[in-house]
Amino acid sequence: MTKDLELALTPHDAASDKIIEQHVRHYLGGNASSLTHWEIRKRSIDARKRQVLIRLRIKAFLGNEEPTLDFEPAQYPDVRNAEPVHIIGMGPAGLFAALRLIELGYKPIVLERGKDVKTRRKDLSLLNSKHIVNPDSNYCFGEGGAGTYSDGKLYTRSKKRGDLERILHLLVQFGASNDILIDAHPHIGTNKLPKIIALIREQIIEAGGEVLFDTRMTDIEVEFGQVKNITTQNGDKLTCKHLILATGHSARDIFELLHKRDILIEAKPFAMGVRIEHPQRLIDSIQYHCGLDRGKYLPAASYALVEQVQGRGVYSFCMCPGGHIVPSATAPGEVVVNGMSTSTRSSRFANSGMVVSVEEQDWQKYKEFGPLAAMKLQQEVEQLAYQMGGESQTAPAQRMVDFSTGKVSSDLNNCSYIPGIKSAPLHQSMPSFLATRLQQGFIAFGKKMKGYYTNEAQVLAVESRTSSPVRIPRDKTSLEHPQVKGLYPCGEGAGYAGGIISAAMDGERVAMAILAKAKG
Repeated sequence: MTKDLELALTPHDAASDKIIEQHVRHYLGGNASSLTHWEIRKRSIDARKRQVLIRLRIKAFLGNEEPTLDFEPAQYPDVRNAEPVHIIGMGPAGLFAALRLIELGYKPIVLERGKDVKTRRKDLSLLNSKHIVNPDSNYCFGEGGAGTYSDGKLYTRSKKRGDLERILHLLVQFGASNDILIDAHPHIGTNKLPKIIALIREQIIEAGGEVLFDTRMTDIEVEFGQVKNITTQNGDKLTCKHLILATGHSARDIFELLHKRDILIEAKPFAMGVRIEHPQRLIDSIQYHCGLDRGKYLPAASYALVEQVQGRGVYSFCMCPGGHIVPSATAPGEVVVNGMSTSTRSSRFANSGMVVSVEEQDWQKYKEFGPLAAMKLQQEVEQLAYQMGGESQTAPAQRMVDFSTGKVSSDLNNCSYIPGIKSAPLHQSMPSFLATRLQQGFIAFGKKMKGYYTNEAQVLAVESRTSSPVRIPRDKTSLEHPQVKGLYPCGEGAGYAGGIISAAMDGERVAMAILAKAKG
């Protein structure tokens, strides 16, 4: 027999298995003597009241009942001689499509424009220290995609798009902590995710799949409405029957190539704004009501904020407690900022994107570019940030209250952004539809979180890679492009995902669609 129960404990008590078991036995009362095992199934922080509690959902096993596996580890057969499927991009969509294809009996051939996770670090170091942007190897491009050197957030609202629990269990199978199966907002951390990505790559190769680094697709050929072959930057031509496009939200050259080849793409709404950074101690004190010390049993506090301003959503995005701001440009002449954190989330800073919904009316100035119009707007704002920062990876910045009140900051706070920051009048320089909404949004957020609206915080420009500004359409059933058979748009870059988990689920969906087509 099993029994489900819920406990609300102090952070100190929730950190002790011995104390948890005492509470479980107390809850069971007369059945306590038959307790043989217990497991935490869900864990979340409840900070709504003055006393912060950890809420636990527990399954207790009584008598002869034995725990059973919730997930059988995936098995990967030898597919060296199987039918090939080419995958462009090695982010979560491409990686999990490859794993699922192997399970289904296909041979994945993965082409990645960037480098493996270990070699990629050298280019990230040059970007941070020397401000050198490698267009093929950066925080967005390389093994594992944009999520590899990020916070490793595994939370998604897109549960209907696939099997969320399966993806989490697969990550555990490849080395992630079991904590991701129980935490309400699980994350892995930039220090641990690369190792998991490398193990997934090794599994693909061991099963007979292929992984080609430093291999960028430069052309695609379609014949009689069917994808025929692709060309790489080395001049190699590869014949393709099935081609999964999982290139990520920043592969502008791919969008331009598809448009050049008259393969249908569409401009789509996205979001853009700034990255805001507070002292972590301040966010802790606001969220946990704890003064300046949250204690050792509570993690760095996070937040989620949203406000409607002038008919648009202004909201926090990719919040990184105990994190760092990183340079995420993918080409020289632009500045893009993003956030990341390690598994410990031990930085003394808390950062978050704070963005505004960007709609069709905002990119009318660029309508001559057709489906690339939203991308051109995004690109121009990034180039403006580059100019404001002094034409390097130095980011233009302003204190929060100064930004909202239209005042140039005479000095700036310490900051986690390694390339450095420079005071700039962001309130005047950013497009007005962004600046005015952000200004009002910050003031509104200060009313929701007392202490949030302060010059102890500062904003850095520009946070612009929230999602793809282009959608590559696909049939709702076959998941193929409506004009090109055998072409499968996939993941964030195609407009069908928004994070590690949803991209991974979409990769699996596309793999299943290829099998379904083969079965007819």
